[in-house]
Amino acid sequence: MTANADILYRQAGEQFAPAIARLANAVERNAEKARDLEQEVHCALWTSLARFKGECALKTWVYRVAHNVAADHIAKSGRGPRKIPLEDIDSLPAAGNPEDAAAETLVMVQVFELIRRLPPIDAQTIILWLEGESAASIADITGLSSGAVNVRVHRIKALLAGHFSSPINMGETA
Repeated sequence: MTANADILYRQAGEQFAPAIARLANAVERNAEKARDLEQEVHCALWTSLARFKGECALKTWVYRVAHNVAADHIAKSGRGPRKIPLEDIDSLPAAGNPEDAAAETLVMVQVFELIRRLPPIDAQTIILWLEGESAASIADITGLSSGAVNVRVHRIKALLAGHFSSPINMGETA
């Protein structure tokens, strides 16, 4: 590892460690496995920076590495719900125990559970959008066109809005 790569890694860690942690937690439900995934991303990033030539922004490089490691993690794990196309998702998965969680936490649990059920490219796209990345930046990171990114984000947002726009019928019986 060169001195320049060490400097780049420190810089990347300072700027993007929180985003890497959020990605790991969005991809992996189990807290221990999420920490392992986060460490795996940092290891891959550290070794990859020896090849970084500055042909793209450091942010783009970091997100590419992080999302590639996350996609590999998803592909390797045989656990969890079966991946289905976005159009076929018609109900939001049940959250853990809503009595133990605040309303915001419950919503985020449901959102991340839904994201986990998306195909990897859709999950990567929406996670990057939630991180505030532009369509052009997401396109650079994922290899999709900007138009495809915009369409995917729009469809996923519409899916989420559909799940959260109807009132929850608390305590009603049929």
